[in-house]
Amino acid sequence: MFVLKDDKMRWPIKVWLDSGKDLEASCLEQAYHLSELPFLHKWVCLMPDTHTGKGMPIGGVIAAKDVIIPNAVGVDIGCGMAYVGTNIKTEEIRDIQTGNGTLIQGIIGDILRNVPVGFAHHKMEMPCYTLDKAFDEFDKFEKDGELLGQLEAGYYQVGTLGGGNHFIELQEDEEGYLSIMIHTGSRHFGKSVCDYFHQKARDLNARWHSQVPDEYRLAFLPVDTEEGRQYLNWMGLSLDFATENREKIMLSVKAIMEKWIGKYTDLTLEFSGDINCHHNYASLEKHYGEEVWVHRKGATRAMEGEIAVIPGAMGSYSYVVRGKGNQESFCSSSHGAGRRYSRKGAMNEFSCEEVILDLRSQGVVLGKKNKADVAEESRFAYKDIDVVMENQRDLVEPVKKLHTIGVVKG
Repeated sequence: MFVLKDDKMRWPIKVWLDSGKDLEASCLEQAYHLSELPFLHKWVCLMPDTHTGKGMPIGGVIAAKDVIIPNAVGVDIGCGMAYVGTNIKTEEIRDIQTGNGTLIQGIIGDILRNVPVGFAHHKMEMPCYTLDKAFDEFDKFEKDGELLGQLEAGYYQVGTLGGGNHFIELQEDEEGYLSIMIHTGSRHFGKSVCDYFHQKARDLNARWHSQVPDEYRLAFLPVDTEEGRQYLNWMGLSLDFATENREKIMLSVKAIMEKWIGKYTDLTLEFSGDINCHHNYASLEKHYGEEVWVHRKGATRAMEGEIAVIPGAMGSYSYVVRGKGNQESFCSSSHGAGRRYSRKGAMNEFSCEEVILDLRSQGVVLGKKNKADVAEESRFAYKDIDVVMENQRDLVEPVKKLHTIGVVKG
């Protein structure tokens, strides 16, 4: 970790990397913009997976006094990870043949058929206790008429994966045991909330002649205003929706695995060690003696002893980790490996054939309906997850190291 500080900066920037040469110029510029904010607490943090985002770097953490910044949470509110381990070793099922190829190929194909991915939604309303509760507490949300359609639409989106870097993976730990990992968030729900309240914040900041330039895309809402309170209501709802979304997908994947393993083996499948955590959100926490709003945009909470998930790229490694409660990072860690190439840059640099051959050489089963854009998610488009983990050894300790054996992408 190194620290950036000069006389022109209001707040220092702490960076969990070896040196500044590892930072994109645009990411560093965004961090400098954050360091000018008058309401920050202590410093700006950049995790080792940091890269340029919208307004605030992804892999960025700030603590703010009495304000919330929609773009410092991000458009995919509640994006995060779910994980569960099993009692079955991969070697027990790897070579089993079915009418749909190997057993792992059969499971991956069945997941792809039954969990909507990309822009696909369910064709009918699905049960959703989070949205049912929102309608029971409708008075908390009815002021924001432009967002109310998301409550209805959410019934069709819950239990869907989305696209981009979201995934469902079958993984193998270092002892050979099979596990499931899911990366997704609040779907269009969270994006609508972020965009709506970012515009409200822009309008208010212009009216107040805010010190924060509009071009920084860091418009803020004081939490004691009606707009601030409403954002917190909708953010909380988005977080709950994201949690339930991952839960519903996990239930579907578990059922599919039980079906296939029950049909083709005499093994008794058991699940354990469930984890469900966010990495795009803000929460009120106490740090260095003050109550502050910690914004984690592409960062994972890592309180002392807290168990979380840090994924790599498909065909790479992922980690289950235990937090060390490091106050310097406001008890945070990276949320993944972090991109080396933008999506467009990865498409220019790597071919579809290269990525598919790379996965095949590792024995990784890919489930994807449209493979034309698969290069966006090449493991080489991301930083080396093991280097990322080395750079944050003061933030988390590894509990499990896992390797992809099958992956479903949007």
